[in-house]
Amino acid sequence: MKLYYSPGACSLSPHIALHEAGLSFEAVPAPTKTHRLPDGTDYYTINPLGYVPLLELDTGERLREGPAIVQYIADQAPQKNLAPANGTLARYQLQSWLNFIGTEVHKGFSPLFNPATPDDVKTATKDRLGQRLKWIDGELAGKQYLMGDPFTVADGYLFTVTNWAPRVGVDISALANLTAYRARVAARPAVQAAMKAEGLI
Repeated sequence: MKLYYSPGACSLSPHIALHEAGLSFEAVPAPTKTHRLPDGTDYYTINPLGYVPLLELDTGERLREGPAIVQYIADQAPQKNLAPANGTLARYQLQSWLNFIGTEVHKGFSPLFNPATPDDVKTATKDRLGQRLKWIDGELAGKQYLMGDPFTVADGYLFTVTNWAPRVGVDISALANLTAYRARVAARPAVQAAMKAEGLI
């Protein structure tokens, strides 16, 4: 398998999942600014949408969108318990978390990375994002991870997007549960390996 990624982008989430799953893969940098691969290939010829992540299977088939990719990865290593079994209520709860993180948190950060976003919009965006993160903080009370004791692919995703907070001036230091949770996730060997591979630590 090949994972196309850009350092520190949302593609860190499947990068973490691949290390957690212990699967064999090649990580290919696809910088979001240049869209040029290390061998000079135009990344748009691989993913016409131009963004990461993209997972290329050994068959040559390609899978886009982080929440779909991480579930695929989890299902290749069921013994690692990175996702509950398909068809169970717990699996739908995992999908609920992935959807919430994708639409309410990940996309919530997007306007803050755009230099053209007006200041009043940035302020409103930070307020809304703060409300979502405060709710997550409450949901983490008394839990190791989002789904309870097991680490799942949703945790890798939430960790990835909350890494962006200091870069755009979103202060999460008062959210004690989220802060402690992030420290737990950051300490995992697979998370350390993915971050080192991307030059983030």
